[in-house]
Amino acid sequence: MSVYATLCLLAAIAMLISLINDRIGKFQTTIAITAGALILSLIIVIAGHAGWFALDENAAHFINELNFEDFLLKGILGFLLFAGALGIKLPHLRDQKWEIATLAMGSTLFSTFFIGFVLWGLVTLLGIDFDLIYCLLFGALISPTDPIAVLAIVKKMNAPRRISTQIEGESLFNDGFGLVIFVTLYSLAFGGTQPTVMSIGHLFLQEAVGGILYGFLLGQLCHYLIRHTDNHSMELMLTMLVPTSGYVFAELIEVSGPLAMVVAGIIIGNRTRRKGFSEESRQHLDHFWELVDEFLNGVLFLLIGMTMMSFSFHPEDWVLMLAAVPLVLLSRFLSVRTAYVGFHRFRRYNPWSVPILTWGGLRGGLALAMAMSIPAGIMVIPDKGIDVREIILVMTYSVVVFSILIQGSSITPMIRRAKIWEQDNFRNPKR
Repeated sequence: MSVYATLCLLAAIAMLISLINDRIGKFQTTIAITAGALILSLIIVIAGHAGWFALDENAAHFINELNFEDFLLKGILGFLLFAGALGIKLPHLRDQKWEIATLAMGSTLFSTFFIGFVLWGLVTLLGIDFDLIYCLLFGALISPTDPIAVLAIVKKMNAPRRISTQIEGESLFNDGFGLVIFVTLYSLAFGGTQPTVMSIGHLFLQEAVGGILYGFLLGQLCHYLIRHTDNHSMELMLTMLVPTSGYVFAELIEVSGPLAMVVAGIIIGNRTRRKGFSEESRQHLDHFWELVDEFLNGVLFLLIGMTMMSFSFHPEDWVLMLAAVPLVLLSRFLSVRTAYVGFHRFRRYNPWSVPILTWGGLRGGLALAMAMSIPAGIMVIPDKGIDVREIILVMTYSVVVFSILIQGSSITPMIRRAKIWEQDNFRNPKR
């Protein structure tokens, strides 16, 4: 089966699960698709081991052929980030700019090293020869919150404005800083050269700052072109140029494509929406990109659920998987709580901010794609065939699945209580 045929089949399965959930389940769509994919994967694996029908090997082959890492990072990521950024309100972003910057940079750095050192202590106690650099690498890829998962689940629950802006803004902008940390540690672990302060600074300027500047120019160009046409179809097609040609060109000039999509999306979603679109065009824009977002998210979260069929699980993996979830949650809480100690010196916040930002700091396909980029064959337990890639992959997968299914489905009561507090304490909209 070709990659195109596989995608068509996966899209059909995702839509079928969405339809069933819409009729009888009433769960959030992405949660239902991930859960449905996990159940389907388990059925296929159990049936294969029992000898009922040999679909497990074929299914795993199709997942591997699709190449999840390239499919997400070089395929649909630009569309999903651009669609999410279109809905970000620029005045809200300005109001929370220092909080978002602190969470995206400071909290990510703190979490990376906290997870890395605690995990290293744990594996040492367990007698597993897993070097500190690999523990830090896991911390780097799992610390940034995933904008796709956050926007797909938390954003649609209508959290209080400041909390919603912080969690959305952090997830959209921590990509650049998290990437620098990951790439630096990756080169230390697997590269032949040692990174220097100059090389790290150059990487940050090129990827993060370059991506923001390029995204600004891309957004301005698209804004200019849209303002000079009155054709509704042409206006929508011009927005399509951003996550397609715009994303590809970002890779060619070696700047952060994800950050460029976020900045361009914010410009078009604010400035162009107000000055370049008619009321009818605004409705077309919202409906079109909402449809693209829903469709691609369905395929992505189905793939997240079915990726487990391509993994091998050993007893040591299960121990580390169980330890990874509370470790990542504890790190998230400490990093957010520490940031809020500083925030409270300048502004009053909803007391549910820290719990919601902790529990709502979801991980998703981006962390999984980075874990899949780790090379195979660096053995940790040679007699069982367990390598570095396997350990990091299964830990990442456990955190991703837990955050989507458990955190994503249980955050609603926190948001409801936060709304009640806002109503009781911030009745004056100007406050």
